[in-house]
Amino acid sequence: MNTYAYIRVSTREQNEDRQIIAMTEFGVERSKMIIEKQSGKDFERPLYCRLLKKLKPGDTLVIKSIDRLGRNYDEILEQWRILTKERKVDIVVLDMPLLDTRNGRDLTGTLIADIVLQLLSYVAQTEREFIKQRQREGIDAAKARGVHCGRHEKQRPENYDTVYLQWQNGELSGRQASELLGVAHTTFQRWAKKDRRTETLQDGRIGQNL
Repeated sequence: MNTYAYIRVSTREQNEDRQIIAMTEFGVERSKMIIEKQSGKDFERPLYCRLLKKLKPGDTLVIKSIDRLGRNYDEILEQWRILTKERKVDIVVLDMPLLDTRNGRDLTGTLIADIVLQLLSYVAQTEREFIKQRQREGIDAAKARGVHCGRHEKQRPENYDTVYLQWQNGELSGRQASELLGVAHTTFQRWAKKDRRTETLQDGRIGQNL
Protein backbone atom coordinates (compact mmCIF):
# COMPACT_ATOMS: atom_id res chain seq x y z
CA MET A 1 0.00 0.00 0.00
CA ASN A 2 1.24 3.51 -0.85
CA THR A 3 1.03 6.76 1.07
CA TYR A 4 0.69 9.92 -0.99
CA ALA A 5 0.58 13.57 -0.01
CA TYR A 6 -1.40 16.18 -1.90
CA ILE A 7 -0.10 19.72 -1.51
CA ARG A 8 -1.88 22.67 -3.08
CA VAL A 9 -0.94 26.33 -2.91
CA SER A 10 -3.28 29.00 -4.21
CA THR A 11 -0.86 30.89 -6.44
CA ARG A 12 2.50 30.30 -8.06
CA GLU A 13 4.03 32.85 -5.70
CA GLN A 14 2.84 31.12 -2.53
CA ASN A 15 5.42 28.95 -0.80
CA GLU A 16 4.66 25.25 -0.29
CA ASP A 17 7.57 24.58 2.10
CA ARG A 18 5.37 24.51 5.20
CA GLN A 19 3.24 21.71 3.78
CA ILE A 20 6.29 19.78 2.51
CA ILE A 21 7.89 19.88 5.96
CA ALA A 22 4.68 18.62 7.57
CA MET A 23 4.44 15.74 5.07
CA THR A 24 8.09 14.81 5.56
CA GLU A 25 7.63 14.72 9.33
CA PHE A 26 4.61 12.47 8.83
CA GLY A 27 6.77 10.08 6.82
CA VAL A 28 5.67 10.65 3.23
CA GLU A 29 8.40 10.07 0.66
CA ARG A 30 9.33 13.16 -1.36
CA SER A 31 8.69 11.26 -4.60
CA LYS A 32 5.08 10.67 -3.51
CA MET A 33 4.27 14.29 -2.73
CA ILE A 34 2.04 15.81 -5.41
CA ILE A 35 2.43 19.60 -5.43
CA GLU A 36 -0.12 21.67 -7.32
CA LYS A 37 0.36 25.42 -7.71
CA GLN A 38 -3.03 26.55 -8.82
CA SER A 39 -5.91 28.57 -7.48
CA GLY A 40 -8.78 26.66 -5.94
CA LYS A 41 -11.23 29.13 -7.45
CA ASP A 42 -11.97 27.20 -10.63
CA PHE A 43 -10.72 23.92 -9.11
CA GLU A 44 -9.31 22.63 -12.38
CA ARG A 45 -6.53 20.59 -10.77
CA PRO A 46 -4.93 18.24 -13.30
CA LEU A 47 -2.39 16.78 -10.85
CA TYR A 48 -5.08 16.01 -8.28
CA CYS A 49 -7.21 14.31 -10.95
CA ARG A 50 -4.21 12.27 -12.04
CA LEU A 51 -3.52 11.26 -8.45
CA LEU A 52 -7.16 10.27 -7.96
CA LYS A 53 -6.88 7.78 -10.82
CA LYS A 54 -3.64 6.37 -9.39
CA LEU A 55 -5.00 5.72 -5.90
CA LYS A 56 -5.84 2.10 -5.11
CA PRO A 57 -7.92 0.58 -2.28
CA GLY A 58 -5.89 0.60 0.91
CA ASP A 59 -3.67 3.55 -0.10
CA THR A 60 -3.46 6.57 2.16
CA LEU A 61 -3.82 10.22 1.11
CA VAL A 62 -2.35 12.83 3.45
CA ILE A 63 -3.39 16.51 3.30
CA LYS A 64 -2.43 19.40 5.56
CA SER A 65 -5.94 20.84 5.97
CA ILE A 66 -9.43 19.93 4.86
CA ASP A 67 -9.72 22.88 2.44
CA ARG A 68 -7.12 21.21 0.19
CA LEU A 69 -9.93 18.89 -0.93
CA GLY A 70 -12.32 21.53 -2.21
CA ARG A 71 -13.24 25.17 -2.59
CA ASN A 72 -16.53 24.96 -0.67
CA TYR A 73 -18.60 22.84 1.68
CA ASP A 74 -20.28 20.72 -1.00
CA GLU A 75 -17.10 20.02 -2.94
CA ILE A 76 -15.15 18.96 0.14
CA LEU A 77 -17.86 16.46 1.06
CA GLU A 78 -18.01 15.15 -2.51
CA GLN A 79 -14.24 14.59 -2.71
CA TRP A 80 -14.29 12.90 0.70
CA ARG A 81 -17.04 10.56 -0.54
CA ILE A 82 -15.16 9.73 -3.74
CA LEU A 83 -11.93 8.99 -1.89
CA THR A 84 -13.32 6.95 0.99
CA LYS A 85 -16.34 5.26 -0.62
CA GLU A 86 -15.42 4.88 -4.30
CA ARG A 87 -11.63 4.69 -4.21
CA LYS A 88 -11.65 3.11 -0.74
CA VAL A 89 -8.51 4.93 0.37
CA ASP A 90 -7.71 6.29 3.80
CA ILE A 91 -7.43 10.03 4.41
CA VAL A 92 -5.27 11.75 7.00
CA VAL A 93 -5.84 15.45 7.71
CA LEU A 94 -2.80 16.66 9.64
CA ASP A 95 -4.46 19.74 11.09
CA MET A 96 -7.37 17.69 12.44
CA PRO A 97 -6.33 14.35 14.02
CA LEU A 98 -9.97 13.25 14.30
CA LEU A 99 -10.08 13.12 10.50
CA ASP A 100 -7.90 10.05 10.16
CA THR A 101 -9.81 7.17 8.61
CA ARG A 102 -7.00 4.72 9.43
CA ASN A 103 -8.29 4.79 12.98
CA GLY A 104 -11.69 3.40 13.84
CA ARG A 105 -12.55 1.56 10.65
CA ASP A 106 -15.73 0.29 12.29
CA LEU A 107 -19.13 1.91 11.83
CA THR A 108 -18.76 4.18 14.87
CA GLY A 109 -15.36 5.47 13.77
CA THR A 110 -16.65 6.18 10.27
CA LEU A 111 -19.71 7.96 11.64
CA ILE A 112 -17.59 10.18 13.91
CA ALA A 113 -15.25 11.10 11.03
CA ASP A 114 -18.21 11.96 8.77
CA ILE A 115 -19.83 14.15 11.43
CA VAL A 116 -16.58 15.99 12.17
CA LEU A 117 -15.95 16.47 8.44
CA GLN A 118 -19.40 17.94 7.81
CA LEU A 119 -19.07 20.26 10.79
CA LEU A 120 -15.61 21.50 9.76
CA SER A 121 -16.66 21.97 6.14
CA TYR A 122 -19.72 23.93 7.23
CA VAL A 123 -17.66 26.15 9.54
CA ALA A 124 -15.06 26.79 6.81
CA GLN A 125 -17.77 27.70 4.28
CA THR A 126 -19.59 29.94 6.77
CA GLU A 127 -16.38 31.73 7.70
CA ARG A 128 -15.62 32.48 4.03
CA GLU A 129 -19.13 33.89 3.61
CA PHE A 130 -18.71 36.03 6.74
CA ILE A 131 -15.41 37.38 5.40
CA LYS A 132 -17.05 38.35 2.10
CA GLN A 133 -19.95 39.95 3.98
CA ARG A 134 -17.58 41.96 6.19
CA GLN A 135 -15.68 43.11 3.11
CA ARG A 136 -18.91 44.28 1.46
CA GLU A 137 -20.02 46.05 4.63
CA GLY A 138 -16.62 47.73 4.93
CA ILE A 139 -16.77 48.95 1.33
CA ASP A 140 -20.34 50.24 1.80
CA ALA A 141 -19.34 52.04 5.01
CA ALA A 142 -16.31 53.60 3.29
CA LYS A 143 -18.47 54.80 0.40
CA ALA A 144 -20.94 56.30 2.85
CA ARG A 145 -18.05 58.27 4.41
CA GLY A 146 -16.97 59.42 0.97
CA VAL A 147 -13.87 57.24 0.91
CA HIS A 148 -12.85 56.17 -2.58
CA CYS A 149 -12.58 52.38 -2.96
CA GLY A 150 -10.60 51.03 -5.86
CA ARG A 151 -8.13 52.73 -8.18
CA HIS A 152 -7.88 56.48 -8.02
CA GLU A 153 -8.68 58.31 -11.24
CA LYS A 154 -5.70 59.31 -13.36
CA GLN A 155 -4.76 62.98 -13.03
CA ARG A 156 -5.77 65.08 -16.05
CA PRO A 157 -2.88 66.81 -17.89
CA GLU A 158 -2.61 70.63 -17.72
CA ASN A 159 -3.69 71.01 -21.35
CA TYR A 160 -6.81 68.87 -20.85
CA ASP A 161 -9.34 71.75 -20.82
CA THR A 162 -7.98 73.18 -24.09
CA VAL A 163 -7.92 69.81 -25.83
CA TYR A 164 -11.36 68.90 -24.47
CA LEU A 165 -12.87 72.11 -25.92
CA GLN A 166 -11.23 71.46 -29.30
CA TRP A 167 -12.65 67.94 -29.30
CA GLN A 168 -16.07 69.20 -28.22
CA ASN A 169 -16.07 71.76 -31.07
CA GLY A 170 -15.20 69.07 -33.59
CA GLU A 171 -11.69 70.35 -34.19
CA LEU A 172 -10.10 67.12 -32.99
CA SER A 173 -11.08 63.45 -33.08
CA GLY A 174 -11.08 61.44 -29.90
CA ARG A 175 -7.87 59.66 -30.86
CA GLN A 176 -6.14 62.93 -31.75
CA ALA A 177 -7.19 64.36 -28.39
CA SER A 178 -5.88 61.34 -26.50
CA GLU A 179 -2.56 61.54 -28.37
CA LEU A 180 -2.15 65.23 -27.50
CA LEU A 181 -2.87 64.41 -23.86
CA GLY A 182 -0.54 61.41 -23.86
CA VAL A 183 -3.20 59.01 -22.52
CA ALA A 184 -5.05 55.97 -23.82
CA HIS A 185 -8.06 56.59 -26.00
CA THR A 186 -10.32 54.83 -23.46
CA THR A 187 -9.05 57.15 -20.71
CA PHE A 188 -9.94 60.25 -22.70
CA GLN A 189 -13.35 58.79 -23.54
CA ARG A 190 -14.02 58.17 -19.86
CA TRP A 191 -13.00 61.72 -18.93
CA ALA A 192 -15.05 63.26 -21.73
CA LYS A 193 -18.13 61.19 -20.88
CA LYS A 194 -17.90 62.22 -17.24
CA ASP A 195 -17.42 65.91 -18.10
CA ARG A 196 -20.30 65.93 -20.59
CA ARG A 197 -22.56 64.35 -17.96
CA THR A 198 -21.51 67.05 -15.48
CA GLU A 199 -22.19 69.80 -18.02
CA THR A 200 -25.64 68.37 -18.76
CA LEU A 201 -26.51 68.33 -15.06
CA GLN A 202 -25.25 71.88 -14.62
CA ASP A 203 -27.25 73.10 -17.65
CA GLY A 204 -30.34 71.46 -16.19
CA ARG A 205 -29.89 73.28 -12.89
CA ILE A 206 -29.35 76.61 -14.66
CA GLY A 207 -32.52 76.05 -16.68
CA GLN A 208 -34.50 75.41 -13.53
CA ASN A 209 -33.15 78.57 -11.91
CA LEU A 210 -34.10 80.63 -14.95
